[in-house]
Amino acid sequence: MVKGQNQERCPSKWAPRLQNSEIEVIGEAGVPRRSHSDAQTDDDMALTDDVALTNEDRDGFVMGEGAGVMLLEELEIAKSPLCTSPIPYYRNDHALMSSMLQSSKRHKKLISRCNFGKTVAMSDAQSEKDLIITKHKEPKERRIVVTGLGAVTPLGDDAHLFHTSLLEGVTGISDIQGFDCSEFPTRIAAEIKSLSTGGWISPKIAKKADKYLIYALVAGKKALVDAGITEQVSGELDKSRCGVIIGSAMGGLRVLNDGFEAIKVSYKKMSPFYIPYSLTNMASAVLAMDLGWTGPSYSISTACASSNYSILNATSHIIKGDTDIMLCGGSDGMIIPSGIAGLIACNALSQRNSDPTKAARPWDADRDGFVMGEGAGVLLLEELEHAKKRGTNIYADVLGGSLTCDAYHITAPHPEGVGMVSCMEKALAQSGVAKEDVNYINAHSPSTRLGDLREYQVVIRCFGKNPELRMNSTKSLIGHLLGASGAAEAVATIKAIQTGWIHPNLNLENPDKHVDAKVLVGPKKERLDIKVAMSNSFGFGGHNSSILFAPFKGN
Repeated sequence: MVKGQNQERCPSKWAPRLQNSEIEVIGEAGVPRRSHSDAQTDDDMALTDDVALTNEDRDGFVMGEGAGVMLLEELEIAKSPLCTSPIPYYRNDHALMSSMLQSSKRHKKLISRCNFGKTVAMSDAQSEKDLIITKHKEPKERRIVVTGLGAVTPLGDDAHLFHTSLLEGVTGISDIQGFDCSEFPTRIAAEIKSLSTGGWISPKIAKKADKYLIYALVAGKKALVDAGITEQVSGELDKSRCGVIIGSAMGGLRVLNDGFEAIKVSYKKMSPFYIPYSLTNMASAVLAMDLGWTGPSYSISTACASSNYSILNATSHIIKGDTDIMLCGGSDGMIIPSGIAGLIACNALSQRNSDPTKAARPWDADRDGFVMGEGAGVLLLEELEHAKKRGTNIYADVLGGSLTCDAYHITAPHPEGVGMVSCMEKALAQSGVAKEDVNYINAHSPSTRLGDLREYQVVIRCFGKNPELRMNSTKSLIGHLLGASGAAEAVATIKAIQTGWIHPNLNLENPDKHVDAKVLVGPKKERLDIKVAMSNSFGFGGHNSSILFAPFKGN
């Protein structure tokens, strides 16, 4: 069994553990039975029998642990001449510098294999002909449009009514009612207090599944209905060309928490759904199973940027010709004691308990942290010609986007915002959009001291010369939905394009002294003829994402 495990509670005696680069099997008395260098014993044969390959003998897999990583490289970069410049990205105290570059030989070897962003000239011995192995035929351009919207939010579970509530300045933030948090320094959140799942998911799943999975299934199916994909239409689709990508920052946190409590009593108290329903991929998997969609189906977890990463990966599948339709977005539901307590420990949450509706206040000088929210947002993306053949309503064009990483800190943004500005500029370049054409930004800004200001500075650096630019933060009304925030904000952005109305910034009463309030939407909704809209999401770990949407104008 695994070292430290109470054997009386666990019927499985064996599990490989990584320890000092060796696999060590722990026996009944806690004594190592075998390492990779020891001779095989009778006990080892028992372990081998556990993983027997014959039909008669096998009774399940044996748990292991570890990691595997590949370095993938574009061929011509891999073949390029040696880079003789020093490595600029590693400080002397950096882990890679200390562990990999201690010797000059290793330093030179690493230099010889890497190109750290410098322009490399072709050597005399290499001609252009030598470098070009084959020319890939450019695929036919495939245009992507949004044809369906689904949302489960603290303001309701209808995407269109959700946007109406945003325009009216309705807040979903109040005292936490789901559990007793009277001893917590933060006692407010944007909870989903009621959700009807009848007709959307089976009673069995509704009873056993985690909140994030339930939110994703309901939002996903509502996006389908919104796109006019009825049961009859669904039967006519080529389901091998339909896929699902639902991201999540935390996955089934409640299910995990229940499992931790159960194991304290006995392993026999563990639910068989504990592992499956805690996995972040399960929302995509169950949704694909319900629909019979056999195209790409997986999950992405990049903290608060999970939704945008999922949406951009979905667009990639359509552009490459893998699929014609993709359900994509994000879902999270971590308003439980351990979720709130964990963020309190990070000093991330607002403690404005006396007035919950005033707690979320992006760009305001009195902001003191974000407010936790929960929910899901799902878009139905479709290849334009496919959508036109169906005769469905089209909300907006997806022009493109970009993903970058700060590579700086696990929670704080880079002090110069280099990752953010790079992300926005790459999104513009890859989409062929001029800066002056972007006149609306749905910002990530969650109401934190560093995050709000850094994003504002980057936006001004990129788009400050545009006098028409308007910016708001949906989190001022519904809190921070973590992995679902980007998709919920994409719904708000697309509805703004469709209706010509952008929602207010709630609680912007005393703008930060470093912010020009002229760029920010005020306390009331505003009319705006959106040319191009940008939706930003930035996640813990330095994950940056920007997506560009525009009004659909036919040809």
